Amino acid sequence: MTAHRGPEGGKVDPAVEAELDRLLVMRMVDLRIRYRELFRAKPPKAFGPDLLRRSIAHRIQERAYGGLSRENQRLLDQLVKAAQAKPNGRLELPRRIKPGSELVRTWNRRTFRVVVLEGGFAYEGRSYSSLSEIASEITGTKWNGPRFFGLRRSSDAVAGGSSHAG
Repeated sequence: MTAHRGPEGGKVDPAVEAELDRLLVMRMVDLRIRYRELFRAKPPKAFGPDLLRRSIAHRIQERAYGGLSRENQRLLDQLVKAAQAKPNGRLELPRRIKPGSELVRTWNRRTFRVVVLEGGFAYEGRSYSSLSEIASEITGTKWNGPRFFGLRRSSDAVAGGSSHAG
């Protein structure tokens, strides 16, 4: 637990550094007390001194420098739910597509192009808030847009063509 860094490798707070250094020499009983203060819960029985120190250090730094963004917290929450629903299943992170990217999908021998915007998608000169709207417009039936454009795996092949992001 050495060479602490502030947010994004930036400046560090000397008070935070001093508290992190004190953790290295704290007795187990004091670590448990500090854990309870920071987490407002008893430390897990399985946590030895190393995990207690790491957990406490993380919480101290999180309070001083900030924690996860809402977006990342939401992503973690989704992954936890998926893991609980299928404990032995494969977890997949959603793809993040940068604005300006073009999604290309061939369907029924015709090629369709969608441009990713900051807050949605552009298709044939119109803006859409979701890929599912576009996929439904193209096919005339209800579709999962990310799956239609090849951004999510499907257990069975998508009928009618192929897709790729470009």
